[in-house]
Formats: sequence, C-alpha cells, structure tokens
Amino acid sequence: MKAIEITSYGAPEVLRAVERPDPVAGVGELLIRVAASGVNRPDVLQRKGHYPVPPGASDLPGLEVAGEIVSGDAAALAEAGFKIGDRVCALIAGGGYAELCVAPLAQCLPVPKGWSDIEAASLPETFFTVWSNVFDRGRLQKGETLLIQGGSSGIGVTAIQIAKALGATVIVTAGSDDKCEACKKLGADHAINYRTSDFAEEAKKLTGGKGVDVILDMVAGDYVAREIECMAEDGRLVIIAVQGGVKSDFNAGLVLRKRLVITGSTLRPRPVAFKGAIAKALREKVWPLLESGAVKPVIHSTFAAGGEPSGAAQAHALMESNQHIGKIVLTW
Repeated sequence: MKAIEITSYGAPEVLRAVERPDPVAGVGELLIRVAASGVNRPDVLQRKGHYPVPPGASDLPGLEVAGEIVSGDAAALAEAGFKIGDRVCALIAGGGYAELCVAPLAQCLPVPKGWSDIEAASLPETFFTVWSNVFDRGRLQKGETLLIQGGSSGIGVTAIQIAKALGATVIVTAGSDDKCEACKKLGADHAINYRTSDFAEEAKKLTGGKGVDVILDMVAGDYVAREIECMAEDGRLVIIAVQGGVKSDFNAGLVLRKRLVITGSTLRPRPVAFKGAIAKALREKVWPLLESGAVKPVIHSTFAAGGEPSGAAQAHALMESNQHIGKIVLTW
C-alpha cells in the first residue's frame, strides 16, 4: 500500500510517500480501504518528535480515516452490525496516512447518511475529543455557557455546533475578525478577537458578571489564570492541549471560593473500551444531529496524499500557518 511516513523529525517536508506492507486486521478489528484521512494538530506534534506513538500503534501518522470495510473479524463485525463493503469512519491510534488502515471495531462508526468520505474523515478525532471533554469531563448542560478557546479550529467548529445543538450558549475566541465572523455563522453566540480584546473581561461582560460554566482550552500557559477569573461558580476548565506552554501561575484562592474544577485529558493513549464508550454515546446523541443537518461538516481544504512534495506536507504547512477554518483532509 501507499502511505505517508515521517522520515525524520522536522519540518513538513519530512513527510514522504512510501510503500508499506498491507496491514492485517486482528481480533476485534477491521481493515478499511481509506478514501480520506483527517489531519490534526497531534500529527504535527508527532512529526516534530513531541508526541510519542503509543505502544503497539502504527508509526505512521493519522488518527482518523473514512472508507470501505474490506475485511475483518467476522464475529465482531456481525456483533457490531457491520459487513464487508460498508462505509465507516474510525478513530485510530496511528496509521491513518495510508491507503489501508486497521481500526478497532469499537472505534468505528457508520458514515452518516448523505455525507461523503471526505466529510466523514473530518469527524472522529474532533467529535470523540469534544464529546469526551466538553460533555463527559466538562459536564456541559443545556442552558449553560461554554467558552471555546480557538473557535475556528477543527475542535472549535465541532464544539460550537454540538454545544449549540444541545442547548448551550457558546462564546469563542479566535485570532481575526474574519475567523470570529465564521464562528458566529456556525452558531456561536459571541466571538472574541483575542488579539484586540481581553477574552476574560469580555466573557464576564457577556455573562452579566456571572462567568462561564465550562471552558474548552487548547492553550493553557498564561491563559489559565485569566480563565479562572472569568469562570462561574462551580465552573469546569478542561485543558486538552498546551500550545501556550505547560506552566501556569493562577490564583488558587479563586479555585477554592468558586469551587472550580480544573481537569484535562489526552485521548490517543486511552484503551479501546474507553473510546468505544465514546463511540456509543456519539452514535446515540450526535449521529442523529449529523444526519438531520443540525451539525454540518466544515472542510477548509483537501490535499491528494501522494506526490512530491507530498500533499501531507502541504496540509501540515497549512495547519501550522493557522490560516484555516475547520478541517484539513487528505484524499487517496
């Protein structure tokens, strides 16, 4: 099969098209002929040498794919209600930048009715992440307010749409007026340009001084202190990335007085059973929203995976430029 390999740690150009042996599905797994692969920030970190591959996972980058089932564990397929030829999308621990990919059945979901493979490939990583962190860890409820740091990212556009569809008020931050406007078009109630405004002060004003109930934070660093300032009593701060650094200096007294929860998670190393539970929740709670059109795909760009320089290298360069709104997808 054709695949995209990290030849050494470094710039996007280290991603090269190679030939690899076809993978084989094992117990509880299926093999997907990949039509499209999602590109995510962890892929960039892996390429730079900052995101170790979990034990047993493929060294190839790529955490989400969509395509057709070509083989698999027959008993597990039957139990899951899948068959050879079905179109699925899957969350994987690695190996997505390839024409063939093995995935645990528990982490596979049917391509939503009316969706293309490219659109479906944009789903797993962001939807699993948002559900696990905003709704499981963050316990966001109907009527509460969610603040999303980085509303125009793949994670951000997913969180906006699901949170709005389930009855929350959504505030986002973004780095330009155009990105703010795009977030509002996706359903955000308010968008704050963090380059021209203090998001903490604006969030307090927008909530009448009450503060926000849940924050989805991909920045950390010095953002944490300001986030604690603008959180409501019993608020929950969920950190899922540390683009602003791993060190935070904040007022612990406010954490006590407001009874705040500060939590975080990484999804990639979690066991199949954990991810499978998220998949079940998504199929029950979110897949109907996709099929009804209440939640829509937001694809910024697609790149053909092969070639020199590889489409993957171009995709990574775009991601690092932070000029995109929504998802970047590779096609095979």
